[in-house]
Amino acid sequence: KYLREVGFWHVTTIGRGCKLDSNLISALIERWRLETHTFYLPCGECTITLEDVQLQLGLPWMSPTHRVRSIC
Repeated sequence: KYLREVGFWHVTTIGRGCKLDSNLISALIERWRLETHTFYLPCGECTITLEDVQLQLGLPWMSPTHRVRSIC
């Protein structure tokens, strides 16, 4: 109920019906550099930003003036 009220219900459906590629996950793990929090790829370093996550997961965007009402 609370997730619906704050417009976050769709997050509970993320990943349903998706097949994970274990080879791809393994390759990315091998290229992850904990010291810099980046992937080291043949084309250079790659950083995942919060904006990347927001776009990939289809999360709603909120402007700085948008206020979420309290549910507590």
